[in-house]
Amino acid sequence: MIQLSGAGKRFGHKLLFENTDWLITPRDRVGLVGANGTGKSTLMKILAGLDTLDYGSLIVAKGTTAGYLPQDGLSLSGRTVFAECMAVFTELHAMERELETLTHQISELDHASPEYADVADRYHSLEHEFRTRDGYSIEAEVGRVLMGLGFQKEDWERQTDEFSGGWQMRLALAKLLLQKPNLLLLDEPTNHLDLEARNWLEEYLHDYPYALVLISHDRYFLDVTVNKIAEIWNKRFWFYTGNYDKFLAQKTQRNEQLQAAYRNQRDRIEQLEVFINRFRYQATKAKQVQSRIKELEKIERIEIPPEEKTIHFSFPQPKPSGRIVAEFENVAKVYPGKNSAAASVGEKEVFRDVNFMIEKGDRIALVGVNGAGKSTLIKLLAGAELPTHGEFRLGHNVQADYFAQDQYKELDADARMVDDLGEASPRSTQTELRSLLGCFLFSEDDVFKKIGVLSGGERGRYALLRLLLHPANFLLLDEPTNHLDLRAKDVLLDALMEYTGTVVFVSHDRYFIDKLATRVFEIGDGKVEVYPGNYEDYLWRKQGGSARQDETIRQQLKSPEPAPPAPANGNQLPGDTAPAKAKRLNPIKRKKMEDRIRELEGEISRAETVIAQCETALQDFVSADESQRQSQELDRQKAAHAGFIKEWEDLSQSLQEAD
Repeated sequence: MIQLSGAGKRFGHKLLFENTDWLITPRDRVGLVGANGTGKSTLMKILAGLDTLDYGSLIVAKGTTAGYLPQDGLSLSGRTVFAECMAVFTELHAMERELETLTHQISELDHASPEYADVADRYHSLEHEFRTRDGYSIEAEVGRVLMGLGFQKEDWERQTDEFSGGWQMRLALAKLLLQKPNLLLLDEPTNHLDLEARNWLEEYLHDYPYALVLISHDRYFLDVTVNKIAEIWNKRFWFYTGNYDKFLAQKTQRNEQLQAAYRNQRDRIEQLEVFINRFRYQATKAKQVQSRIKELEKIERIEIPPEEKTIHFSFPQPKPSGRIVAEFENVAKVYPGKNSAAASVGEKEVFRDVNFMIEKGDRIALVGVNGAGKSTLIKLLAGAELPTHGEFRLGHNVQADYFAQDQYKELDADARMVDDLGEASPRSTQTELRSLLGCFLFSEDDVFKKIGVLSGGERGRYALLRLLLHPANFLLLDEPTNHLDLRAKDVLLDALMEYTGTVVFVSHDRYFIDKLATRVFEIGDGKVEVYPGNYEDYLWRKQGGSARQDETIRQQLKSPEPAPPAPANGNQLPGDTAPAKAKRLNPIKRKKMEDRIRELEGEISRAETVIAQCETALQDFVSADESQRQSQELDRQKAAHAGFIKEWEDLSQSLQEAD
């Protein structure tokens, strides 16, 4: 489809990449990765025909249609949402109009005339093409895509210019998906999507019939949508087969192989140079010396690229709080209605009769569709808003700190970043301050920029760093992963996993939630449902996994083992020991045991799924080594499954005895 040969590109005086050879084939599904500023977005524009190369050539095969979605900046107006999406089917609309015209002509022409035969042939040919291109189902397809990306049915007849920038980008993505170009170019398509829309887009792209190249800072999204990775690193392109997880493993292996080859080559070069220098002037060794000089000249030297800096950032640990951090009791939140000359809007109920408790050390992810009330709940916890009804209590010695999506508005616009950070952390040296800024993607001369000239994303990143310098013991983070690349997200994730306080956060990054969350609060329809575990556990329970497991347990409890007969005189049988009196469980210990049982149920289900996958994979022979590896993995999964079952049985027995 597209071939790059010797391709290179500069941005001003900065070289982005060079000597790039890349062939994109019709079924490729490529994730384009690399640090910010390496040229990923520029390359996407080149592939879309919106920019040109400075070096090399770009060859596009005949019939290639490229559809490009930028990160932002698109704005639509003048039509309703549904009409805007229907506008992408101009060819099908023209075919439909021609079919109507041909139908009228057929009804008016003489069936025996040559003109009738010509019109009928044209009608059948055109109708077949129209049906093949799903012309009869375009309205249903528009509805499916709009619903998948979060547009409710009542939104379809609204004017496009009524929507914010994020929703405008969703609409642009919908139009692109409906066009179905045979090369889809997506630059961070998940930036403006909530988790539900991301999940839908993952499934859509998984089944997309043509080639796609996408940039994303969401590791999970890359894992499930691509089968190749193209990395821009050190001004070069490196290609890997597999998803993002496999790319990380292959990259580590490639670097180890490169280091080993480099060491072997250096050893051989040193041996040759020692021999040449030692026997250069001995006539009896002249032939051997010349042979080694030629060998030395032919060696193609291996170059080791500069190592990527391993960034580790840990912020100071806060003072401990009490066991109970926050508690909601019958909380309701209602926003009053608004009356104006233009319209009257009724009151909006966000929550009603909400009850939950947050304990020390919890890391709680808030999930739900956009507008469900995630940010409102965080504001209630932060004290930025008050409940309409009910009671909200913070626990003993709890200090809350709130990171809002527009936190940057509170910063001093005239201060330079490095100076402002120095005031927030007076004990840090300039080197330490610049390293901290580097963790959040501010490097070189960027650290001397005034806060007022930063973009919205840059100010958000800086505000997050400033907050984490002196964290409270109860962090409330509203979309902290926005505008962070993969490495910066890893830095933040590692720091939060080492944090000893309590965290409540909103994020649309599936990998980030899976790694960090210990509980999930689902918000919707005025309620807050609490689920133990991470996002994967939450989805498992939503899909009925927990209900099936609970039913199995109930069936087992309905059919207990028959008890041995008691002696007729009521005395103890010979050899029997007196039954031990069951100890009453501490409520905290009971809750931990119940939470652990629920976690084990998820682990058991996942282990059973992996065991089934391993058994299926063993049926297809690839190689002896691969079969041995698969057998070892199967044995390991079976052992883990048995361990989970044993622990689940022991805990269930303990709870049953206590009851």
